[in-house]
Amino acid sequence: MKPSIIRYSIKRPAIIRSLFDILFFISGNGSIAAYETKNPTSLFARSRLHVSPRFRSLTTGAYPAVHCPSRRIALHLLTSPIQILNCISLRVSTPQDLLGKKQERFIPRSSISSYRMSSREEGDLERKKKKEEKAREKELKKMKAAQKAEAAKLQAQKASNAPKKSERKNIKKDAEEENLEDYVDPETAPGQKKRLSRQMAKQYSPTAVEKAWYGWWETSSFFVADANSSKKPFAIVLPPPNVTGALHIGHALTAAIQDTIIRWRRMSGYNTLWIPGIDHAGIATQVVVEKKIMRERRLTRHDLGREQFVSEVWKWKNEYGGTILNQERRLGVSLDWSRQCFTMDERRSKAVTEAFVRLYREGLIYRDNRLVNWDCILRTAISDIEVDYQDIKERTLLKVPGYDHPVEFGVLTSFAYPLEGGLGEIVVATTRVETMLGDTAIAVHPEDKRYIHLHGKYAIHPFSGRKLPIICDAKLVDPEFGTGAVKITPAHDPNDFEVGKRHNIDFINIFTDDGKINSNGGSEFEGMPRFKARAALIEALKNKGLYRGSQNNEMRLGTCSRTSDVVEPMIKPQWFVNCNGMAKEALDANLDGRLEIIPKQYAAEWKRWLENIRDWCISRQLWWGHQIPAWYVMLEDDQLKEFGAYNDHWVVGRNGEEALSEANNLFSGKKFQIARDPDVLDTWFSSGLFPLSVLGWPEDTTDFRVFYPTSVLETGHDILFFWVARMVMLGMKLGGDVPFRKVYLHPMVRDAHGRKMSKSLGNVIDPLEVINGISLEGLHKRLEEGNLDQSELLVAREGQKKDFPTGIAECGADALRFALVSYTAQSDRINLDIQRVVGYRQWCNKLWNAIRFAMSKLGDEYVPPLKLDVDSMPFTCKWILSVLNKAIFKTVSSFESYEFSDAATAVYSWWHYRLCDVFIEAIKPYFSTDSSFEPSKRAARDTLWVCLDNGLRLLHPFMPFVTEELWQRLPQPSGNYKKKESIMIAEYPTVIEEWTNERIEEEMDLIESAVKSLRSLRPLLPPNERHERRPGFVLCRTEAVADVIRNQELIISTLASLSSLKILNENDVAPVGCAVAIVNEHLSVYLQVEGSLNTEAEREKLKKRRDEIKKQQDSLMQKMNNTGYKEKVPAHIQEENVMKLNKLMQELEIIDEADKNLDRAVAGSKN
Repeated sequence: MKPSIIRYSIKRPAIIRSLFDILFFISGNGSIAAYETKNPTSLFARSRLHVSPRFRSLTTGAYPAVHCPSRRIALHLLTSPIQILNCISLRVSTPQDLLGKKQERFIPRSSISSYRMSSREEGDLERKKKKEEKAREKELKKMKAAQKAEAAKLQAQKASNAPKKSERKNIKKDAEEENLEDYVDPETAPGQKKRLSRQMAKQYSPTAVEKAWYGWWETSSFFVADANSSKKPFAIVLPPPNVTGALHIGHALTAAIQDTIIRWRRMSGYNTLWIPGIDHAGIATQVVVEKKIMRERRLTRHDLGREQFVSEVWKWKNEYGGTILNQERRLGVSLDWSRQCFTMDERRSKAVTEAFVRLYREGLIYRDNRLVNWDCILRTAISDIEVDYQDIKERTLLKVPGYDHPVEFGVLTSFAYPLEGGLGEIVVATTRVETMLGDTAIAVHPEDKRYIHLHGKYAIHPFSGRKLPIICDAKLVDPEFGTGAVKITPAHDPNDFEVGKRHNIDFINIFTDDGKINSNGGSEFEGMPRFKARAALIEALKNKGLYRGSQNNEMRLGTCSRTSDVVEPMIKPQWFVNCNGMAKEALDANLDGRLEIIPKQYAAEWKRWLENIRDWCISRQLWWGHQIPAWYVMLEDDQLKEFGAYNDHWVVGRNGEEALSEANNLFSGKKFQIARDPDVLDTWFSSGLFPLSVLGWPEDTTDFRVFYPTSVLETGHDILFFWVARMVMLGMKLGGDVPFRKVYLHPMVRDAHGRKMSKSLGNVIDPLEVINGISLEGLHKRLEEGNLDQSELLVAREGQKKDFPTGIAECGADALRFALVSYTAQSDRINLDIQRVVGYRQWCNKLWNAIRFAMSKLGDEYVPPLKLDVDSMPFTCKWILSVLNKAIFKTVSSFESYEFSDAATAVYSWWHYRLCDVFIEAIKPYFSTDSSFEPSKRAARDTLWVCLDNGLRLLHPFMPFVTEELWQRLPQPSGNYKKKESIMIAEYPTVIEEWTNERIEEEMDLIESAVKSLRSLRPLLPPNERHERRPGFVLCRTEAVADVIRNQELIISTLASLSSLKILNENDVAPVGCAVAIVNEHLSVYLQVEGSLNTEAEREKLKKRRDEIKKQQDSLMQKMNNTGYKEKVPAHIQEENVMKLNKLMQELEIIDEADKNLDRAVAGSKN
């Protein structure tokens, strides 16, 4: 029988001295004995218990596991609660809780209260325990595998300086005796600074590195801005994600870029503020909760009523909303969570009301009947950004919500209107036959001779008998299209709406709010859903002999992004913002430099939008959102009693009392009642106020005074108008200035093939799946949990198999962030290839190994210097510091110009191609047993530490987790130096002028070119000989080049893996049995290959090089022989071209000589 889990708590304290290791042993009868001992192993030996090897780590905070035949007991240190699973647990908060009598050694059962845990608690503890054990076993297996691989690698090495057999045995023995748990990080309590393993793990693991740092950063308040700081402020507002949202790759891109900016600025000494918030997402949230209520209770929101429904939405928001912000934490975002807000919290709601009232009283908000995008399922107007457009090429059947059968689109239907007075008929064509029930005119071009005789005449509506005037409109009608006659439905078409206003014709709405034909459409069709009415009308037209056929017609179909319903243009009374004046101010702000748009190409789009702006419809017929602070005044003597019938009967106020006061002033002496508008404001209205409201506006807060305007807005270019322009307009009107000084617009993320990410294609990339990794089966399961139909599911699964045949490897947040930022050079779109992310994850391992190497060479006693004596350092050290300076300059200047891809490239290139590939390899000889290298070794140590310290700080904004972990392991200078708690608040690297050395860099360029050329010769060798050290030769044609090579023989030999290096001059005979590579006109290199020379491959290489040079030579000579070259080309360019031509000719001579040497080598081998 499985024992129950019981929790015990101590009623009275027991004394335990913290100087000793404390062990608790559970005796058979359930009593608890407290022991003090310096030899825990002997105690448990007497108790016939097996003690884990980790017991020797007890005093350092490890959690030991003790086993006995009947039960498993987990003992924890007194610094955390003690829990003994499957048996008894003793919970202790701190060691101080146990202070008391000195001699008490036994706690009898009578002094302990107990209670039985619930089955749920028991299950939770069991699951947690198993999960922890599984993770630990997995980690230990990884460490063991890595250890074996390392031992095997040591054995397999066959370098010329390989250790003797006895030494190799010792290496293997030492590796086997290593304690694997020394490489595993101890558990870290939530919010505490991460506890690092005694030894660095032999391989980088994103999970191990990223699991504990964020909680410590957050609890340490590193993210929190101080409004009273004397530092220069730098503020960013995070575009508030929808409360319904889950993290997608677009959010990850935004987070990666913004966190890179904010971390760089924080490290550069700014008072940084990055504000998180959540958007209430009116339509999206209402749809989610409506579906939930229908699914669980089979009720609509109308069944519940407004008040109860809104209460249900708040419950949902509090329970499920905001998940995305917790997911953002996984990316390492350094947001100031203390200032987190919600667009419908009390302060933001106050700001929205204040903005509406002020704009209304300035005459910028008004009410009018206008055409809007109407969703018949939601029964509300929707914004342009919530309309998705589908291009239809021909007759197509599509599913429409609410209809049992697909609906036909992409068809142009022609029918005839009979003319008044028996004058015949006039044929029109439409893609929306049902709207003919609302036709109020027919338009023709005034110069179309076919219809001149009909000007001023009438057609008769076949179903209502309504007279339709035939009007002339050159602006709308194209006489070459169709019949040249156009039906006009002003209440249901944007173009017809404008025609209706120009010609003052009737506006007749034929649809109910839920998309059915209303009484204006006639009794024959009243009550029919619009697309059923379409089919019925075609039949009715046929019966009347008025149907004239149909044909394929290319069209764009608008559907609601939330419901997939076909959007219906409908005329509705709505609230609008007059944007003309504000748009001009926003445009001027960009033109006069107050607002910079990056990349600059989007400034043209900004101008186009604002110069052609239309008034903004800000009302929505929803229940979830900011209810419009407007009240309709119903006068007792009004003729029309319908709510909202008179546009001049509205009053606006901050609350009901203020509105009533306004009504009394407006309708003094009259009897009336007031009722609040049930509509809510467009979500974009509150979002447009976000930079103001998050800082406390309309109150004059310290945050507002210090941080407004914010520094930069970073967002996608797709919402430049819908959000950015509106923020600028409202910010300038209400805040007195632009809401931000710069706008950085990032690309849109597509898949590796450039396609938009779509569930139906199976190419949607979930950032958390990239961070954690997922199998192909896991990807398939996610698809199956969606709402794809069977055919779409098959296509999506095939797409996943093609793009992710083995799933997605675990990459970690750092690699994903770096990849996304490095992609930003693609200014319009990012074609995201997951393999690139995987590549950066592997690069993290290279960083990890660089630090491991450094730690092994620095030693435990190493203390870094406060200042470097660069002049006395070896060549390699001077070089790496000089190129580090350039990397710092390039990174900072790229950050300042918002060229994040260039910044990422500068950091990556220095770490990868300079530090790891060259410097670390070049200094390895200094750490040999040769005492002559001692000064160089000390300099190399100091330089290595400086490079790692600066390099990690340089990289930190891109990769916060791995840089924090590695930086914390670096030794720190002593004396007056005070190390910062975290790398994220350390100083960002700056250029140190005395490190710059152009001469050294030029010489190193020559050396690297020589090394690359020597390495390029190794593929000519048989595969099994390519890694052997061989003699090398360098032919120098000038003394200056010879001096450089001579001074750096060790570097060349080390990097090119040479057994020896000999310097030759032009008078020396070329070495026999060598492969040759030409570095430039002054330098050639040879690698001894003896009998292994592949002469055919060598000749082919020389031929290829000769062809390349001749091609360059011909091109240059053609340019120099062009007519007018001497007269038109500047003299200094002509001189440069002559020098280039001479160099090319010299290289051809060198190739010819190499060819002759090859002939001699072949002849010699035959003799």
